[in-house]
Amino acid sequence: MVVAGHDQLHVIQEEEGSKRRQILDGARKVFMDLGFDGASMGEIARAAQVSKGTLYVYFADKCALFEAILEQEALQHGQVVFNFDPARDAETTLKEFGLAYLHLVCRPGGGSAIRTVMAIAERMPDVGRRYYARVLDKSINRLSAYLQARVGSGNLDIDDCDLAASQFMELCKASLFLPFVFQAAPAPSVERMTEVVGSATRMFLAAYRTK
Repeated sequence: MVVAGHDQLHVIQEEEGSKRRQILDGARKVFMDLGFDGASMGEIARAAQVSKGTLYVYFADKCALFEAILEQEALQHGQVVFNFDPARDAETTLKEFGLAYLHLVCRPGGGSAIRTVMAIAERMPDVGRRYYARVLDKSINRLSAYLQARVGSGNLDIDDCDLAASQFMELCKASLFLPFVFQAAPAPSVERMTEVVGSATRMFLAAYRTK
C-alpha cells in the first residue's frame, strides 16, 4: 500500500478546495440567473465546467449546493469586523456599523442569495430559518449586546435592546435595500449610504439617548 506524503496530501486538498469553489461559483451564477426552481444539476455542471459525475462527488443535490452557498454567505457576514467596544461613543459606533452593514447587504451581486431564500422559504422553511439565524440574527445580536452595554453605562435608555437593534438596522436600510434587492435600483452609492445612515443615527439617538 502506498501512503501519500504530507506534501502530496496538501496538493490534493488544495485541488479539492479549488474544484469545490469552482462548482459553487458556477452554481451561484445559475441560481442567480434561473432561481432555485429553474436551476438543474446539469445546468450547474455546465456553468461550473465540470462533469455531472464530478458534481455529484461534491454535492448530493441542488439543495446541498444551495445550502453550501448560504454557508459561504454566512461566513462572509461573520468576517466583517464591527467595532463594538463598549467604551466607544454610540454615535461613532452606530455610523460605522450602519455603513459596514449596508456595504455588506447592498454589495453588487449580494442580493441574489436573499432573493432566492425569500422565494423558497415558504416551501423550505428550514432553509429560511437557517439563513436568518446564521446571517441576519447574528448581526442583530451583536448590535444588541453593544446597546445593552451602553444602557449599563447610562448613555442610552432602552428597554428592549433586541428591538432597538432591529429598528436601527431597518432605519439604515430605508429607501436603499428593498429597491436594491428587488432590482428596482442599482447598489446605492457610498455618498447615499452615508446620508441615510447619518439620518438613521440621528433618529435613533433622539429616541434612545439618555435625557
